[in-house]
Order: sequence, then C-alpha cells, then structure tokens
Amino acid sequence: MKKPAHKIYRTTNWPAYNRALMSRGNIAIWFDPATQWYAPS
Repeated sequence: MKKPAHKIYRTTNWPAYNRALMSRGNIAIWFDPATQWYAPS
C-alpha cells in the first residue's frame, strides 16, 4: 500500500510573511494599574 503524497504549501503573500518573521518572538505585556498587588509587610 502506497503512502499518501506530502502536501506542498507555498507562500503567496511574501510581504506579510516577511513581516511575521521579523516580529516573531516579540511579546507585548500590558499591566493594568488596577490589578496591582502589594505584599503585606
């Protein structure tokens, strides 16, 4: 029994792909001042 052929994926939107590669790994973290917690002393 033959194995099914592998699918070939092609990038059609190169500008968006290149931007995604440049921003890969960037994480933006937002802190809300209303949710701050201070440890009791």
